[in-house]
Parts: sequence; structure tokens; C-alpha cells
Amino acid sequence: MDTLTRMRAFIDVVEAEGFSAAARKIGRSKALLSKYVRELEDDLGVRLLNRTTRQFSLTESGHTYYHRATEILRELDDLQDSISESSGDVRGKIKLTAPRSFADASLGMSLIDFCADHPEIALDIHLDDRFVDLVEEGFDLAIRITRLQDSSLIAKRLSAFHTVVCASPDLIARLGMPETPEQLREMPCIIDTNSRSRNNWQFRNQDGSMMTVAIRGPLEVNSPLTTMAATVKGLGFSVLPRFVADGELNKGTLVPVLLDYMLNDGGIYAVYPHRTYLPAKVRLLVDYLAKWFKDNPCKELTNDEA
Repeated sequence: MDTLTRMRAFIDVVEAEGFSAAARKIGRSKALLSKYVRELEDDLGVRLLNRTTRQFSLTESGHTYYHRATEILRELDDLQDSISESSGDVRGKIKLTAPRSFADASLGMSLIDFCADHPEIALDIHLDDRFVDLVEEGFDLAIRITRLQDSSLIAKRLSAFHTVVCASPDLIARLGMPETPEQLREMPCIIDTNSRSRNNWQFRNQDGSMMTVAIRGPLEVNSPLTTMAATVKGLGFSVLPRFVADGELNKGTLVPVLLDYMLNDGGIYAVYPHRTYLPAKVRLLVDYLAKWFKDNPCKELTNDEA
């Protein structure tokens, strides 16, 4: 059995956080994966994994080996991609991370459409609202919704990104329509803790200067969908991504407020590690997403629509 096969088995087990989970994911038996990892440890003369019936963890040597092995296999995969590209045959798997709200909204169809149009490329999508280290965790690509700041990564802007402050009609009837952001300090607000601003909401004054408003309310949650549900229920005002709130705004169950004060200078980006060679499969996906968003633009809400 060659070293590369054992190396891939070890990486599969680490990334799945266990032999059973890895076996289910890649369609091989738990016993076979255990055999490959044990043979790899025997060849190296070190223990890579601490494993009992209840616990699973990497040893110090395991951490080192995992990160270097991931880099080596990525380089080999990239080499294979370059050869395949020259022959016009682009295939393989892309390990991708994206926010849950992106996949749960209509924007997630961009990835589903890609899979339908390119069955020769498999997407391994990990939905996670935390900030994922692409290099450390071995991802080929990330979809990020942000004001991009990390210059160590390469990013392609796919679309504008707009947020909206909104509330239910009943809440506005009860408390009144806020005319300035400062009034939110005295009103209940729902806080999406995934947002970088959390309970310090940022706005832009009419003269272009920035304003931060400290808010509070009955609920803090790390989910824009739950934030929206609480807002529809009338628990408070909230800041929501426009692509999440669109349906409720169109139905009238949510009402937009303070449109003239919104920043709306963020974007949706395809982000990937800085590499000498970008695999053809990743470039194909990035180009596909750019066209998809051009054909399906995210629109900004204006006062005329409100």
C-alpha cells in the first residue's frame, strides 16, 4: 500500500473527527481506515492519533504531520488539475466554506446550479458562520459576506451586499417609526451575534460621517433566520441581510426603516488562498459564481420601494 493512500486516509479521519465518520463520508470501512493509519504510524515510528472508545485527538506529531500532509496533497492535486486543464478535462473536488445564511437563502442556488451544470466537479460544502482559516483548515475556497480586510487572501467580488434595519408593522404602530439611528437606543432590538458590530450598530450620517449606536434588547442569537423570525414576531428592530429579509419585506410582515442611514458598502466575495497556481476547478467555480451573480443581482432597497 503506497504512502499517499495512507496519508489521504489519515487526513480523512482527522477532518471527519473520527474513523466511523470518515468511513461514512468516503465510503470505506472503519477497519480499513484504521489499518491505513496504523501502517502510517508504523512507517513513521510515531503515534499520530490518541484514540479511545470515547475520545479522539491529534498528538503533537499528528498536528505537524496533518498540516504538512495537507499541503503536499494539495500541491499534488493542483498538479493533476494543471495537467487535466491542458487536456481540457477539468474534474475533482472543491472544499468550500460558506455562511449558513448564504446557503439557506436563495443565493445558495448558485452552488446548486454549479453542481447541476458541472457534474464532473464535486463540492464539499461546509456551512459555518465563524471565520474559517482557509490555509490552516485546508479549504480551496470561501464565500464571505463582509467588508474584506485580509490582504493575505485573494478575493473576487461577486456581488454587492446590502443590509436593512426593519421591524414588524405592529411594533412600529406601538413604538413609532424611528427617524434617526439614535432613537434605537431607547427601543428594543434583536442582536445577531454573527455580525461584527453585534450590539454596536453602525450608520452613515447624511454628511458621510460614521455613527455608532449602542443598542439592547430581549434576544441575542447567532442566526439571521432566527433574528428575522423574532423581528416578525414583534420583539424588536433588527439589522438583516437584504437577501434574508426580502421575502418578509415583500409580504409586508417586515417594514424597512432608516434607509438613508445604511452603510451598504459590503460585498459578497469568493476568497481563496494565495497560490502560484489556482486550480482550474476552483477558477471554473469562481467564474461561474461571478456570472451567476451578474445574472441574479442583489438589489438595494430604496425609499421608493419602502
